[in-house]
Amino acid sequence: MLSTVRGLRSGLAAAVLPLLAGAVACGSAESVPPVSGADGGGPAGDAAAPSAADSAGRIRFTDRAREAGIDFEHFNGMSGEFYFSEIMGPGAALFDMDGDGDLDAYFIQGQMLGPGRTLDDALTPPAPDAPLPLTDRLYRNDLEVRADGSRTLRFTDVTAGSGLDVRSYGMGVAAGDFDNDGRVDLYRTRIGANQLFRNNGDGTFTDVTERSGAGDGRWGVSASFVDVDGDGWLDLYVGNYVDYDLEDESPCFAVTGERDYCAPKSYPAAPDRLYRNNGDGTFADVTAAAGIGGRYGPALGVLTADFNADGWMDVYVANDGEPNQLWVNRRDGTFEDRALLAGVALDFTGGVEASMGVDAGDFDADGDDDLFMTHVSAETNTLYVNAGDGFFEDRSAMTGLGAPSLPYTGFGTAWVDFDNDGWLDLLAVNGHVQVIEGLAQAGDPFPLHQPNQVFRNRGGGGFDDVTGEAGPVFELSEVGRGAAFGDVDNDGDVDVLVVNNNGPARLLINDSGHRKRWVGLRLVGGRRDALGARVGVSRESGPVLWRRARADGSYASANDPRVVVGLGTADAVTRVRVEWPGGRVEDWTDVPVDGWTTLTEGTGRPAGGGSE
Repeated sequence: MLSTVRGLRSGLAAAVLPLLAGAVACGSAESVPPVSGADGGGPAGDAAAPSAADSAGRIRFTDRAREAGIDFEHFNGMSGEFYFSEIMGPGAALFDMDGDGDLDAYFIQGQMLGPGRTLDDALTPPAPDAPLPLTDRLYRNDLEVRADGSRTLRFTDVTAGSGLDVRSYGMGVAAGDFDNDGRVDLYRTRIGANQLFRNNGDGTFTDVTERSGAGDGRWGVSASFVDVDGDGWLDLYVGNYVDYDLEDESPCFAVTGERDYCAPKSYPAAPDRLYRNNGDGTFADVTAAAGIGGRYGPALGVLTADFNADGWMDVYVANDGEPNQLWVNRRDGTFEDRALLAGVALDFTGGVEASMGVDAGDFDADGDDDLFMTHVSAETNTLYVNAGDGFFEDRSAMTGLGAPSLPYTGFGTAWVDFDNDGWLDLLAVNGHVQVIEGLAQAGDPFPLHQPNQVFRNRGGGGFDDVTGEAGPVFELSEVGRGAAFGDVDNDGDVDVLVVNNNGPARLLINDSGHRKRWVGLRLVGGRRDALGARVGVSRESGPVLWRRARADGSYASANDPRVVVGLGTADAVTRVRVEWPGGRVEDWTDVPVDGWTTLTEGTGRPAGGGSE
């Protein structure tokens, strides 16, 4: 089956790419000791010139979930009724719950669906070793780093008694320190009222939803903690999907006449929500006052960044089958949707797309953030290139990202420099949302699975599909949904936590076949991660490498807010510049390479300018 899928992909790429290309043509730093090497390997920073193989940019991953102690398997509760909600989750979070400097993992679980149904009615019951009753799962990272730089990656299931042993049908998660106590809190989206969990700092969490006032009852999927008013407190944007009633499900059918999952157009879109943080543990619903309540679509991806470089955070929403939205912050508590004017509402043909996952990053090293989002099969994934003047251009085809994605339905995704060569690469987690006829005819019990993809940025504005050489884990065909990105083993390259619908989680440890020098940065404002801060790393030569501290993006998942910057062929950093939320700009010239450093707002040397 896999060879058939890959053959289809190659054939479509060869046939469609020329057509699509033609259509688009119109002060001080607190240093943390470096932790280098991986699983007995040598130091991460190899100063030698890269070999020919290294220059080719080999990107490779190994699934080490079970080996590291992560045995989570998602259960979607399907019983043959084709409930729409059963195919949309789950997400996951990589976050430092205990402040020990490494990333812990949180997984969202489903439940049995349908009135009166029990696990005995499930078409695919939970795994035999799954702990019952089914709950979300929390795993503590007990990473061991030895003096020689070797390490052992081990996770311990600490769900019991954590307060996160939640028993409801979950969707996604956002992470951020909403009460400014230095501990990362979690916001859980689900079918039903969402939940806010305050981190108690002792490995436990308390559900503070009722007091906070942020328990939106619509079907939320992706959400983001973001300081939209510049007051130093994280507000909350919740992307809601559709108005869906499990007990009022009307059947839908494939072209063959067989039962199938409905499309989102079968349901009215649910309006998003914006909650302003009052600074006292409560939130106020300011959706209407902010001007975002009257225009909305079925939201699946939520991303926050300062898209117009005015020092205020904006919000981009990826909608499923309706125009996407770019909510530009007017700096007075209101927002304006400029997606259509900016060129990021529709594709290059003027058509709407089924947007799922989304991320922003400076893939072409020109100092501004470009947008990438995943879509349903028969549509290409889309790259919007930032022209630097508030306008974007769809260059999906000419960059090599369009045609290879045509057969696939993508969800989780992110811009990440996987090989530390200084150029941002892409990973897309795939899995269809309607029955794949060939799999159904073969008797597959869940005929939606597809392989994931990796695209290497070769510089010069182009990408290569390197999925075939990225490791055996990319030969698997699963129903991928959420993806959380972060340096799980603290060795200076970014790993990926992939969660599959009705399947096992995968921990993709980055085993890229070379070790270039890198800089690891945690950006802190006050007592918390400075979400939305931009950092520019200057080397002896080459463009400034701009990265963003963010926990949102991807799909229904929360990422490591720390920043890993690969230095390519450079051996040192000449300057690190941070543009903090609110407008302050600071420089550091004493940041070491091949290790992790914390930069705290107010401790650097004031700088006179912004992005270069």
